[in-house]
Amino acid sequence: MTQVLEPVPPTPVLQLTGIRKSFNLGQANENEILHGIDLTLYPGEFCAVIGPSGSGKSTLLNTIGLLDRPTAGSLRIHGIETTSMNDAALTDLRGHHIGFVFQYHHLLSAFSALENVVMPLYADAGFLTPAMQERATALLDTVGLTPWLHAQASHLSGGQQQRVAVARALVMQPALILADEPTGNLDSKSADSVFELLRRVCREQHTAVLFVTHNPLLSARCDRTLQVIDGQVVV
Repeated sequence: MTQVLEPVPPTPVLQLTGIRKSFNLGQANENEILHGIDLTLYPGEFCAVIGPSGSGKSTLLNTIGLLDRPTAGSLRIHGIETTSMNDAALTDLRGHHIGFVFQYHHLLSAFSALENVVMPLYADAGFLTPAMQERATALLDTVGLTPWLHAQASHLSGGQQQRVAVARALVMQPALILADEPTGNLDSKSADSVFELLRRVCREQHTAVLFVTHNPLLSARCDRTLQVIDGQVVV
């Protein structure tokens, strides 16, 4: 009889276990913002993060993005435990495995769209190659900006600038994209366009996406929704 092997489940891109985050630790005004967050995210999963202002969403994203260290708990990226890493190792892991898209695009306004997208590759290697420029060019084509490759970032519309920011977030081929209100400053048509772009990238490149939004119409179109209230995940 032929043995049927069970499929091996994929390694989670992100795994949080009991994550807590306090500020002013050990002081009279110590304040715990995150209270034991558990979360597992797999390749290609698109997860909305919703919750009222002040609920801990930004603290959660900063912790997942390795910008803040958790006070307690386990945080794994691709199975790698990060909580005991030094700052240099965290910076390296963040630069190669996590992409960020914020509410404001944070482009270098005096540089072209292509120069903005290729910048993370240049910063990582310390030099620029034709292959790097080709990758950045291909990504800008993916986000529909080929005609604006050499346009100065400040001359682009808000929606176009945010598309450049998405391409820049993808140029290092990260396993995880953290999108913090990326459509918050856009009109409804541009917001829908940027959302669909992230969805398509998620499907085609199997990139996991955490998408923070206050827009219930967008969160309803995600694979699942994580609701954060008072520093806890509410099911």
